[in-house]
This record gives sequence, structure tokens and C-alpha cells, in this order.
Amino acid sequence: MKLSAPIFQLKRRAKLMARNDKVPLNQALDQIARDEGFARWSLLSSRMSSGPLSQTILSRLGDGDLLLLAGRPGHGKTTLGLQLLIDAVRAGRTAFLFSLEFTEQQASKHLRSLEGDTDRIADRVRIVTSDEISADYIISHLAGSKPGTVAVIDYLQVLDQNRSKPVLSEQVQTLGDFAQRTGVVLGFISQIDRSFDPASKRLPDIRDIRLPNFVDLGLFNKACFLHEGEAQLQDVA
Repeated sequence: MKLSAPIFQLKRRAKLMARNDKVPLNQALDQIARDEGFARWSLLSSRMSSGPLSQTILSRLGDGDLLLLAGRPGHGKTTLGLQLLIDAVRAGRTAFLFSLEFTEQQASKHLRSLEGDTDRIADRVRIVTSDEISADYIISHLAGSKPGTVAVIDYLQVLDQNRSKPVLSEQVQTLGDFAQRTGVVLGFISQIDRSFDPASKRLPDIRDIRLPNFVDLGLFNKACFLHEGEAQLQDVA
């Protein structure tokens, strides 16, 4: 069943209804779900979350969320981040890639390989590649963006590799404050520490994030961990 609007816009509509009609948010969400042909919001949400992982993640992201996409090299975290951007564009959102790793040509080629159709939707992802990428640089490019805009940063651990930039913890705090003010969603591709042992647990978790420099991981709302073809999306307490 096709929704009348992307799920993030339906959530925003429910919040507005709850505020204007002075009803609990869960009641407003259920009313929106009924308008879309579902008995309650949980059924709408689960139906929309039954697609590919990137679509599931997108459906569960709220305005202003900070997301970690974490895994060891070669386990799909970058591909997942790029697919998330393609799905965001397809859902009517604006999408940005900020990469300290790819050239613009490499990023464009990788995005096009993932789009799965012929309408060149990947070309609508805005690609920013520069050694100057930092919190302030990202914010300057996202200034004026609508709530629900999705930006993926490639990647967390290199944001402060240039010593002229603020320390990583300060940059993440600055970006988190910006996301809360504007409703922009920020996804950070992240490395997993080499100490992660798949013999002791199937998937890495928040304790396995590689942190050469301190970051308060409580600033992130959600995290998706990948390993050997498996993935788990979870809220960060």
C-alpha cells in the first residue's frame, strides 16, 4: 500500500495534530494510520519497515536523529550509508554525502551502482568531498535545509584527523546541537575496534566503536551494527 506521504512527514503531521488538538501523540499517530488505511500506527510502521534494511532504518529515523552505521572494513557499512541516501531521495527528502574518503567521481559511481533503476535518482544525492570537512563545514552546507534532510558523513573517526580542526567530541556535540535545532538527520559511518571478537558475540555493539579520541556515544540516538551479512538496528540508551 502506497502512503499519501513519506512516513517521516506522517509523523510530523501526527505531532502537529497532537499539539493542536491537545491529544496524546499515540492517539494522533493511530488517527494518521487510520487515514492511511491501517488500523493503528504500529501496523503502518511494521508494514513500511518490512523492506530492505536501508528502508527500515529510514522509516525509524526521526527529525534531528544522529545515527551510527558501524562495522569492520568490508562488511557493508558504507554501502548501507549510500543506499540510505538513495532511499531518502526516493522518499522525497534532500540527501547529502560528506566524504573524506571518496572522490566525487568515486562516490557518484558507487551511488549509481546502487540505485537499482534507470531514473538516475542517485544523481540527486548532493556529494561534498573535501579535506576541509568538519562540523562547521558540514553545517555551512546544510544551512537552510528542511527538517528530514538526511546527511551521511564518511566517516566519524577522521573528522578530526587534521589537527587544525576541533577535537572529535566537540564536533559531534556541535553537529548534534545543529541536528536538534534544524531537524536534519545525520548518519555517521563508523569503524569498529580491532578488539571485536566475532567468536564471543555475533555482532559488534556500541562498546566496540573505535574511538582513538573520546566521543560521548550518548549523543547518538540510533546505531546499526553489521557483520558477516547480519545487521541490527537499535536505539542508543
